[in-house]
Amino acid sequence: YREQGLSLRLKRPHRNKSAQRRQPQPQGLYPNHVWGMDFVSDALFDGRRLRLLTVIDLFTRECLGICVGQNLRSTEVAEMLNTIALRRPLPQLLKTDNGSEFAGKMLDKWVYERGIRIDFSRPGTPTDNATVESFNGRLRQECLNENWFMSLEDARCKIEAWRIHYNQRRPHSALGWMTPSEFAEKSAGWQNMQPT
Repeated sequence: YREQGLSLRLKRPHRNKSAQRRQPQPQGLYPNHVWGMDFVSDALFDGRRLRLLTVIDLFTRECLGICVGQNLRSTEVAEMLNTIALRRPLPQLLKTDNGSEFAGKMLDKWVYERGIRIDFSRPGTPTDNATVESFNGRLRQECLNENWFMSLEDARCKIEAWRIHYNQRRPHSALGWMTPSEFAEKSAGWQNMQPT
């Protein structure tokens, strides 16, 4: 190599470094402390688009609601949260990804008016919202892949029936093999014991 004026390039060992310090991801400490939201896409039998907004209580693992439509915007997100708020207290924190429906002015105004903080996951990091992503996987596996939806109304009926079954009949290992409804009932007074 030396005679021809060539040299070997020596590579120095490279260590991967974290771009940022990893922060612990907020999880619910009691019922209605933190809710997680995300979207799932599917299709009707004729190929028309179907979008689902899922809202989960991260402490009890209850599915608080699934909004089914063809085009869901931040207006529908706020309407869904208002509907859930008629049945239970609002959370202190909402966890979402960076989708335009969540990052828009409409939802920002909605959470500000109610004193709710919003926590956006890091871009390209679905593990930041792992509980909701796991739920959406179950929803796809147990409901969306198992059913043909003939119409939007048919989809709403079948998905709501599955949501009720999920909350009331399906035990979870993370909840000590209780259903989300059983766990929520057992932990109903926990919020009053938490420091504010």
